[in-house]
Amino acid sequence: QVQLEESGGGSVQAGGSLRLSCVASGGVFDGNAMGWYRQAPGKRRELVAEITVDAGTNYADSVRGRFTISTDNTKNTMYLQMNNLAPEDTAMYYCAVDLTVITMAPSGFAMDYWGKGTLVTVSS
Repeated sequence: QVQLEESGGGSVQAGGSLRLSCVASGGVFDGNAMGWYRQAPGKRRELVAEITVDAGTNYADSVRGRFTISTDNTKNTMYLQMNNLAPEDTAMYYCAVDLTVITMAPSGFAMDYWGKGTLVTVSS
């Protein structure tokens, strides 16, 4: 059973930065699609950034140019570097990985494994 654990969330002021980490229990990131999702109160879960099975990266329009997704397979860890944070980035952030898809589902529906989330709060 794959386990994912996020860390790195916190409270920052607008314009600040955070780096989220997602550690996997095994080498699940290697060769699989993975991504970071977020869900703000009252809103639907959305895909923020992903690494596709062929190692391409995609970003939501709202974060492109500010967020960077990456992995370190030697550490079984996926990262989300978030710069120039804005209040609208406030949400619970989740990492996820899927063993069969090429790209992550935009809503996260039916993705195989999830972490429990880490909270990011951005104040103005």
